[in-house]
Amino acid sequence: MTRHLSLALALLALTLPLQAEAKKKPKPSGFEATLPIVEAAGAGAVPTGGIFSASVGYAPLYQGNRATRVGDPLTIILLETTTASKAVSSSNGKSGGASIIPPTAGLLSFLNPNALNASSSSSFNGQGSAAQTSSLVSTISVTIAEVRANGTALVKGEKKMLLSQGDEWVRFSGIVRLADIDQDNAIASTRVADAHVEYSGKGALQRASKQGWLGRFFNLISPF
Repeated sequence: MTRHLSLALALLALTLPLQAEAKKKPKPSGFEATLPIVEAAGAGAVPTGGIFSASVGYAPLYQGNRATRVGDPLTIILLETTTASKAVSSSNGKSGGASIIPPTAGLLSFLNPNALNASSSSSFNGQGSAAQTSSLVSTISVTIAEVRANGTALVKGEKKMLLSQGDEWVRFSGIVRLADIDQDNAIASTRVADAHVEYSGKGALQRASKQGWLGRFFNLISPF
């Protein structure tokens, strides 16, 4: 019995580090760098006897070193500024009245005229406003993931930073026109179609800026 227990504890001690390592393995974010397409040596190539080969990184003089192929890197200049504001005002009112004068003689002459007067009124006045301003200025290098026949390319990439108070990352993807890439191999984010920008992080600072779970619970059930 003791031998079996010792064997089980030994197996558990061996499997715990493997399980912890499996849990620590990060999941793919979908913004990983795209590697260039490597063609097999001699695949369809006709030997010419020359030492020049355009497949090893040749760049024409009129084109420079701008990214044009799958796997080529380029720089995205993030210049994102968003300002939104909204104001709403509403008011309404309603009033009405009724008055009955009883006869001075007869069966109903005993009624008090003041008791037969009625009136009602209601009013509502509501106002609301909202404003939001966000700005992001940075640079990130991405790679071309797909080149299309119309002269556009799908780019994506991410930048991770391990800081003393937590982790931060910037992720970007979108469609660029190859002709818009300047001589510095860069393009502004305002000229990228279907752009997806993600700036987030995790760590002590991010946890400190969030409300605790108990406070969120009471805010959820609070009727006020």
